[in-house]
Amino acid sequence: MNYENILIATENNITTITINRPTKLNALNKATILELHSAFETLEKSYDTRVIILTGSGEKAFVAGADIAEFAHFSIEEGVQLAAQGQEILFNFVENLKIPVIAAVNGFALGGGLELAMACHFRIASDNAKMGLPEVSLGVIPGYGGTQRLPQLIGKGRAMEMIMTAGMVTADEAYRTGLVNHVVPQAELLDYCNGIAQRIMKNSPLAITKAINAINANFKDGENGYETEIKAFGKCFGTGDFKEGTTAFLEKRKAVFTGE
Repeated sequence: MNYENILIATENNITTITINRPTKLNALNKATILELHSAFETLEKSYDTRVIILTGSGEKAFVAGADIAEFAHFSIEEGVQLAAQGQEILFNFVENLKIPVIAAVNGFALGGGLELAMACHFRIASDNAKMGLPEVSLGVIPGYGGTQRLPQLIGKGRAMEMIMTAGMVTADEAYRTGLVNHVVPQAELLDYCNGIAQRIMKNSPLAITKAINAINANFKDGENGYETEIKAFGKCFGTGDFKEGTTAFLEKRKAVFTGE
């Protein structure tokens, strides 16, 4: 499929999605959100992709925020719809994707950009990256899950301060608070992410999917994460991957998982 705002490349079962609006610092507009949804939906059904890396084009920005011009004159109802649709088709969709998604934060990740990075399963930042949720400086609040995911990642107090001050944190500060997993030089960012992706791909894709679901369950209202884990654990016993993994362990060889 041809896209106007994103680039997609797959190599060795690792797919890199690059948000490609460099003149807008890769800001998220409606078209880009729809294209990202389409890409993630397609890749989730693909047998060729085992891990997805999400990044931004250029050396300045991952995603510098939402495209403010698109919603500056919205009504209350339109604002509610904007947040609800965005969360459903992209941010929550990515968080619950059965394929691991790594955010390669290669520069500014602000507003909707940081919210998108937080929706990914974990984040690796370049040393020049800066992150923040500046929405209150525009008279609005984060609407794509930022008020929920940021406290989950760095704690309530730190999240309150970041959101209330509309300030940015450096990559090192983000690492110290747990917002990102690693910080590397920008030139090494994608190679580093690829290295982690290769380590992930040595393991059972079915088990990884169930682990994603179980971890996410702990943060969902009305779900008991422990119960989800128990059921998912049990279901693993009926898979070919479990038989292969345990057999390979007992035979002292490397497992060859098929995702079945």
